[in-house]
Amino acid sequence: MKTARANSIAKANGKPGNGKSTNGRETDAYLRRLGERVRTLRNQRGMTRKALARHAKVSERYLAQLEAGLGNGSIVLLRRISRAIGLPVTQLVNEGADPALDLVLLSQFLERLSPPALAEARDMLLRHFSEPTDDARRRRVALIGLRGGGKSTMGVLLAERLGVPFIELDREIEKRSGASLSEIFDMFGQETFRRAEREALDDVLHRHERFVIATSGSIVTEPSTLELLLASCFTVWVRAEPDEHMKRVMAQGDMRPMASARAMEDLISILRSREPLYAKADVALSTSGRTPEQNLAELLRLIEVPDKRIARDDGASAKFKQERM
Repeated sequence: MKTARANSIAKANGKPGNGKSTNGRETDAYLRRLGERVRTLRNQRGMTRKALARHAKVSERYLAQLEAGLGNGSIVLLRRISRAIGLPVTQLVNEGADPALDLVLLSQFLERLSPPALAEARDMLLRHFSEPTDDARRRRVALIGLRGGGKSTMGVLLAERLGVPFIELDREIEKRSGASLSEIFDMFGQETFRRAEREALDDVLHRHERFVIATSGSIVTEPSTLELLLASCFTVWVRAEPDEHMKRVMAQGDMRPMASARAMEDLISILRSREPLYAKADVALSTSGRTPEQNLAELLRLIEVPDKRIARDDGASAKFKQERM
């Protein structure tokens, strides 16, 4: 089966199936990267392959082949067309209006920058063009992180100490839609939920100048919503060790992890795929091995120190990666 699939891909690329040309090897590498990207994005959203196939209306078999780097020939042909035109595939398949020329040129310029320079450029743009000032952002504290990290516990304590409202974004979504989160997912899927989440966040930002908000664990997987959150709020990554995440979820009455022998493996996979997204937060708070009162004291210290950027916390990041492995 793999050989037949590889031959069909090679033919779509205009090459014979036997004997890999340079173009054929490069195409294989492209399809592998595409498969890895699909798998990573699926993991970030905490979706099983079965759930993604159902909502995308494709077969699990097709999705498995795509993630294995064996996407069908139409993907390769579309890539060849985009290259011949001189545009990236993403721009060719963009569903919206053509982007402004300045945006295209800016994107090309930013792609040439190193990761540190790119982070610096983003900070400069935010300082120059972002409407909320740093002081205004600090009056709105957003807690991000995987479920079980302690967002709700810390959010209630912090809001009480600061004398501001505590908001759970998931409850706002349910109030606005008149349905539970599970009903929204089951009936309408990820796309509708992400749109409802963005609208609920917009509404909270318009109604409140000061608050502490606990977000869903997957809010970071929607780039436009994550950008709005980072630009409008002082963000805190509330994190814990994987086994503590699991214990807290079950303590909340959710016994679904016990139904899967791979629950811990899946949780670690989600954490690994989302770590670069959570790491965009202003600061990080590890809640493992400490009391809520100790965590509150640390959180109060963190939100009062402007230059305590998570990106500079190399020691903590290295420790987390080592423990995870």
